[in-house]
Amino acid sequence: MLSRLVLVSGPVLKNSGSFGACVVQASRSLQTSHQNQAPLPPLPEKGGQVRHGIIPEELFTMLYPKTGVTGPYMLGTGLLLYMLSKEIYVVNHETFAAASIGAVIIYGVKKFGPDVAAFADKLNEEKVAKAQEVKDLATTNLALAIEDEKKEQWRVEGRQMLFDAKRNNVAVLLETNRRERLHMVTNEVKKRLDYQIALQQLHVRMEQEHMVNWVEKSVINSITPQQEKESIAKCISDLKMLAKATQAKANV
Repeated sequence: MLSRLVLVSGPVLKNSGSFGACVVQASRSLQTSHQNQAPLPPLPEKGGQVRHGIIPEELFTMLYPKTGVTGPYMLGTGLLLYMLSKEIYVVNHETFAAASIGAVIIYGVKKFGPDVAAFADKLNEEKVAKAQEVKDLATTNLALAIEDEKKEQWRVEGRQMLFDAKRNNVAVLLETNRRERLHMVTNEVKKRLDYQIALQQLHVRMEQEHMVNWVEKSVINSITPQQEKESIAKCISDLKMLAKATQAKANV
């Protein structure tokens, strides 16, 4: 049946050259279209609802307002009867083979479908969990990187304050060094002035000592032996008088 449809549609497509060119042009335009002009919709996690295993639910929803609840079934039955009556679709051995294969497929889907779906869902959940783990790890690393970047920015902002503090420290050190040098110069000048004062005082003291020694020597040389004897006798008499006066005071 399918081979007959291909053989029938082949000459028609050959004769319709403009239609084929339009199809090729449309396919090229779709392939070369920009992604920003045709955004892709998000991939659904689950398939849409179907009836009888292969018929989408959207078809029934679309026909309900026009044909009613039984409209889709009547439409499908009418199309099938029309194709059979007009021999568009001829019932032969391929039909029974397709029915048998379809029955086997439906039985397999009904029998093993839930287990296969559960296994596929499990694999999908594992993949999603791994992807989520990788995403969480990447998010954590990026959050840490953002925090580190913020810290570095904060440190860069505080660097100006650090430079100001260092400038102040350098200024204080220079001022301290200047004052230490001034103090050193003052001490050196004071030492030299003290040396000059001590030198002058030494000269004065030596002159005084020389003068005193000269006066004493002159006085000693000017005293005669007779004057020395009289002076000694005078000292002795004075000592005796002092002794008597002291003894009298003690007796009183």
